[in-house]
Amino acid sequence: MKTTLSKTLVFEPAGRADRETVAAYETHAAAYAQSWESQPADDELHELLEEFLLLGTVAEIGCGSGRDAAWLAAHGWQVTGYDASSALIGEARRLHPEVTFENATLPALDGLPTFDNVYCETVIMHLELAAAMESVRRLGGLIRPGGRLYLSWRNDGNSDWRDERGRLYTKITVDQVLGELEGFAVLYRSETTSASSGKRVCRIVVQRP
Repeated sequence: MKTTLSKTLVFEPAGRADRETVAAYETHAAAYAQSWESQPADDELHELLEEFLLLGTVAEIGCGSGRDAAWLAAHGWQVTGYDASSALIGEARRLHPEVTFENATLPALDGLPTFDNVYCETVIMHLELAAAMESVRRLGGLIRPGGRLYLSWRNDGNSDWRDERGRLYTKITVDQVLGELEGFAVLYRSETTSASSGKRVCRIVVQRP
């Protein structure tokens, strides 16, 4: 189903954002967008989305270059893409003018409505653990009763680390995430290697009661 979704972070601005990670996306937005747009389609992910997402509205949190939002829109969903990086929002609007993109930051996501589905692909590991867990709770709160959350994150190694551009990767387990979604029905969980990026990724789909 979906091509590897644009990967970027969504951060709370005041004191909670990892400054190095934010700076990396702002400074290298065009290069990241080109990389994401050129990755091969992730058919396994697309099939997963087609199986589990409900018809209706989708908020993509951490939309990056807009590639995933564009795929969802082309396949019948009403999509709005959100990202904390103004530079990446600019790339998304340029590359996919048919889709609506807006700025928003995790954990706060101030002013957003609720949706039938929330889609957040490889974003939360860019926050420190406490902010990541708060973000999980906030993502769950954006879903209408009976709606669904698709959430994934990279799971690289046994400790927190940074890449060559300074982006933070926090170690997060599936059980930690599900512990923040008490009462949600777990429809799917896996840890696999992404076909498009080659990275180890945890994926869950949950339904709000």
